[in-house]
Amino acid sequence: MHARPTKFIFVTGGVVSSIGKGLTSAAIGALLEARGLKVTALKLDPYINVDPGTMSPFQHGEVFVTDDGAETDLDLGHYERFVGTRMSKLNNFTTGQVYETVIQNERRGDYLGRTVQVIPHITDEIKRRINLAAAGYDICICEIGGTVGDIESLPFLEAIRQMRTDIGWENSVFIHVTLVPFIKAANEFKTKPTQHSVKELTGFGIVPSIIVCRSEEKLDQNLKRKISHFCSVREDCVINAVDVKSIYEAPLTLHEEGLDARIVEALNIWTGRPNLKPWHKIKEVVTNPKRGAVHIAMVGKYVDLTESYKSLTEALHHSAFANNCKVEVIYVDSSDIEKEGIEKVVSELKASKQAIDAFLIPGGFGDRGTEGKIQAVKYARESNIPFFGICLGLEMAVIEYARNMAQINNATSAEFHDRKQRPCVIDLMEDQRNVQYKGGSMRLGSYPCLLKESSRVRKIYGVSEISERHRHRFEVDNSYRKQLEKAGLSFSGLSPDSSLVEIIELKDHPWFIGVQFHPEFKSSPRSSHPLFKSFVDAALKQRDKRLQELSENSEAVLNESKKRTKSNTSQTVQSLAV
Repeated sequence: MHARPTKFIFVTGGVVSSIGKGLTSAAIGALLEARGLKVTALKLDPYINVDPGTMSPFQHGEVFVTDDGAETDLDLGHYERFVGTRMSKLNNFTTGQVYETVIQNERRGDYLGRTVQVIPHITDEIKRRINLAAAGYDICICEIGGTVGDIESLPFLEAIRQMRTDIGWENSVFIHVTLVPFIKAANEFKTKPTQHSVKELTGFGIVPSIIVCRSEEKLDQNLKRKISHFCSVREDCVINAVDVKSIYEAPLTLHEEGLDARIVEALNIWTGRPNLKPWHKIKEVVTNPKRGAVHIAMVGKYVDLTESYKSLTEALHHSAFANNCKVEVIYVDSSDIEKEGIEKVVSELKASKQAIDAFLIPGGFGDRGTEGKIQAVKYARESNIPFFGICLGLEMAVIEYARNMAQINNATSAEFHDRKQRPCVIDLMEDQRNVQYKGGSMRLGSYPCLLKESSRVRKIYGVSEISERHRHRFEVDNSYRKQLEKAGLSFSGLSPDSSLVEIIELKDHPWFIGVQFHPEFKSSPRSSHPLFKSFVDAALKQRDKRLQELSENSEAVLNESKKRTKSNTSQTVQSLAV
């Protein structure tokens, strides 16, 4: 009996960048998985970098890390959040990787003296990688990065054009995501950008079967009919992806538009009706959070581009779903804290009705803004406000504790200062000292961690050993561990050989945890990460305590006011009597 061939969905984008191809691909994956199909997804990035690992967050946004240590595009985070499949190195590749492989093949003599060209050598390598990632799945969703018309993406478009011929039309479908803008001056939607984008795509030999139209408001049937006529697609294959309150409503919105039904029809697949109960449950919490809202301050250096903290932000929202509440993330620039001081920043936020219920310090690189982060750690520790430090956040917490509690004056990190000049409680890992190339050379991927008996994290996880994803070069210097422990800092998670500190916590604090790894990479809306779930619950308790104290203070002020009024009235009566 022959195995059923994998069927492919190729997703392209037009009109503008950041149109939402990644979210559309992820939502399609969620819908098809809900129909019982085994789904994977991959992102084809046109840039020449080998991977995004060495790119600035301001250039690329977040770098998502897989279990096997791949530094990938943030869209793989969307895939994992919407689909149960775990991504790997196979699920994201770039122009740089493709050309690197082809050049290595040529140097080795694999092409037997032939002229190496874009067609067939580059396109063949692209197709080989796609087929490798798709093996063993019912559906493979391939998202082509960039915008149709970009010169960088031409080899990828040519490769997927060839694939349709290779695998057969019944085994592939092309979906084009476009923007239908609303022009306020004309008071109408304009379909011309979509028409031109589809025309550009057909010029490369690709005719989309389905067009997904992004819009701020719902498109009426007349607009869909117009797009259908001009773009040569069926009217019921013009899908409106209208803006929604939460990205996790996207599967429901696209299902209502009939997208998954059109896809299985085009691919000639029979499935049952999709089970969308988990997504309806999430929508209910988004619409009506029973435990109200909580404010969490994310203190970082890339707050002007929040995509740099995409997985972190989403992990907080996932934990909000699990706690039946709403998380309002307040992005605080750590450089502002350095300029104004933590007390002033907190006071200004409180005055604007954004009182902080918890602090989170994310990962990052470089020394800019680090002193502001250390101030935030100190404030959270001394004020008994829940604190969560991730990667660099753990390192900032260790430095703060070393300076203020362990009497290690001027404690710092070897990332920021020379070890000969100041005590570095954070140091470069031993196997990183001779690294020359920056790309792909950090401690990457999943590593085991043993949890200390009776620790808070042991209780949160409910197991003695965990595995989490890492992306770092620096670690707690073991020579300072005894001094820090004596001062009260608990190292509650260690590598199996006890050589690396993975988790720190404070026992006499409501919730103070730092981790060297990135738990946000393993969180999803249907299964929030236990650390984030516990952190948000702690923030809710802090909020309730704050509101209770505020209520008691207000009541005390009111009672005092009543006493004064009564006293003044009594004095007035006595005066009149006299």
